[in-house]
Amino acid sequence: MDIGTAKPSAKTLAAVPHHLINLIEPHERYSAAQFRDDALVAMREITERGKIPLLVGGTMLYFRALLEGLSELPPADIGVRMAIDTKAEESGWPEMHKELQQLDPAIAMRIQPNDSQRIQRALEIYYLTDKPMSELLKKPRYVHLPYRVSSIALIPDDRDVLHQRIAHRFEEMLELGLISEVRAVRDKFGLEAETPSMRCVGYRQAWMYLDNEISLTEMREMGLAATRQLAKRQLTWLRSMKGFKEFNCFAENLPQLILEYLQENESMSVAHSKSGQQKHTG
Repeated sequence: MDIGTAKPSAKTLAAVPHHLINLIEPHERYSAAQFRDDALVAMREITERGKIPLLVGGTMLYFRALLEGLSELPPADIGVRMAIDTKAEESGWPEMHKELQQLDPAIAMRIQPNDSQRIQRALEIYYLTDKPMSELLKKPRYVHLPYRVSSIALIPDDRDVLHQRIAHRFEEMLELGLISEVRAVRDKFGLEAETPSMRCVGYRQAWMYLDNEISLTEMREMGLAATRQLAKRQLTWLRSMKGFKEFNCFAENLPQLILEYLQENESMSVAHSKSGQQKHTG
């Protein structure tokens, strides 16, 4: 899954080492908890080499899991999931969403009626614990992150330019062979439409096109709309999280602005640390 995920090219990877790429196969699942464990291992190895780890991407749920820890939720249960899937095949995921509304209205409000993965997980948690997921999430999370984090948010100041770039990027993916990639991956791994990897933006629409559910034009339109919605959700996540320094991602001197901010931030931190030491010794 190289094209649809905009995975860094071999040239980029050779110039700038990346971590946590190609961890699992397309038919396997990956969770925020797994990410936190993998990220902490990679971060420790990087700092032991005297380097500074940079966490880059748009999956804010994973980033929050790293910073704040995770609530104590039960692990996945294959038997329960199979029972939920069987019921969903008979009645459909919108009906399963209605059931979730009865059991856990607070969580149901945050999940779309066709979001099978999240509906399944919320129902699974209720069946396993006899408690709504929303109640379990209220329990305090205890986490120790042995790093001082500088959080930077790249926010577009022009929505039209953002949409133009999204359109260009999606068209570029199609030219690089997104449809062929989806065909090859699903055939090789025997994937289904509801496999988590195939529900990703771009992959879902390409799958529908390959199954003759939509035309090529409709695939483009739906892919662009889904990508714009994803960008909107990412911005909502960013603005809901505290402690981020915002920069206009379209600024021509963006790298210099960020570098100056980080240098200033580091200087203030060192000064504060020295001040604290003087107070302590005094």
